[in-house]
Amino acid sequence: MAKAFMRAVDELGATVDGREVWGWRGRTLSACVRSERYGQCWLRLMTAPEDKATGKIWEGNQKAAELFDLRLVKPELYDVVDRVEGGYGYRAELSQYVPEPVCSPSPVLSPHMVVPPEAWWKSLRADLDAVAESPTDRVAVRQEWADRNVPVFLNRPAPRITEWETAHGDLHPANLTTGTPYLLDWEGFGRAPAGYDPAMLLAYSMLAPEFAARVRETFPVLDTELGRVAQIIVITELMQSASRGDHPELVGALQCLAQDLV
Repeated sequence: MAKAFMRAVDELGATVDGREVWGWRGRTLSACVRSERYGQCWLRLMTAPEDKATGKIWEGNQKAAELFDLRLVKPELYDVVDRVEGGYGYRAELSQYVPEPVCSPSPVLSPHMVVPPEAWWKSLRADLDAVAESPTDRVAVRQEWADRNVPVFLNRPAPRITEWETAHGDLHPANLTTGTPYLLDWEGFGRAPAGYDPAMLLAYSMLAPEFAARVRETFPVLDTELGRVAQIIVITELMQSASRGDHPELVGALQCLAQDLV
């Protein structure tokens, strides 16, 4: 990964200008760089076995750039470079550098998180409304997945998803910046149950009650039947993820939230 990253730096006419940042399970490697053409940028290298270096997640940020750049508060994507070597595919994405810190280093929000001001919430609501109304053939959630997994992780039948909209697909505090906010990491966006993004943000915020209360206030859909369905889907996803070792500290809060939705 380190060698592939430096090759991408050279190919894109840039120099490294910051510390390296490793992503989830070493699947990505990123750093601030300085580009001859664009100035200070963010370079993100993604990898997968050659036969899996394609499809929804691989193309997500590029597809999101085509649909949302200059329409939403998100980093603009400048350039993409692909390479296949040694049985692995690599995709380097050169993007606008965002000088704001993220709300949390982890998707699970700390209880000590300071609740952002009103303007932050208004910007987030406006952007998510615009995303929801944007047409796409990408799929983030499938009814078939819910039918299989809700009974396994929540011991109840899966709800029927009746309304769909486009969602960011991974809306948690580590993908939101504290200032504007910028919405980061669009690789998983696609069609999902109505209210899916607010439900995801709420679920990851359950250990920070003041922040979670503000999520509910900003997104009234959470108190509707559509929002209940979206929350059940999200809780199931995060419980499945926890069963694989991700964020076990959130399990108790998710179980309580699921019980409240009965």
